[in-house]
Amino acid sequence: MSVKRRGELYRIPSQGKIAGVCAGLADYFGWETWLVRILIVSGVLFGMPWLVFLYIAAWFILDKKPATATSPIADQHTPAPASATQVEGYEPVADIQSEPIKVKARIWQAGEPPKQAFHDIRRKYMAMERQLRLMERYVTSPEFTVSREINKL
Repeated sequence: MSVKRRGELYRIPSQGKIAGVCAGLADYFGWETWLVRILIVSGVLFGMPWLVFLYIAAWFILDKKPATATSPIADQHTPAPASATQVEGYEPVADIQSEPIKVKARIWQAGEPPKQAFHDIRRKYMAMERQLRLMERYVTSPEFTVSREINKL
């Protein structure tokens, strides 16, 4: 049995309503942000006013989440040759592999519902297939053959 590391606890102001504390907690535990918000508000309303003090303390104690670096998969993406960009309809698709799709198994977990994840995966594969077809069109064109023969000289 492998233990999943959660990482560090940050607050995420860009996804938060007030300070991003609930968004940070949701990201840390792998839950939906709305669920954490409901739990905090319900706790305050049903007799746990100290949660307000904990929230304010977390606001001041927790650091903001640092900007994420590009994923290693996206760094491996190499642009097409300069002459390939002249092929009609060619559009480099750099964001195809940029972010993994998280599928949630339970309603409170963070991620996408399976149906939405399937549509996202299908959209990504269609974009990759379109890019592959354009690259194949370029490689089989006379322009590529002439360019390759000139480079051999």
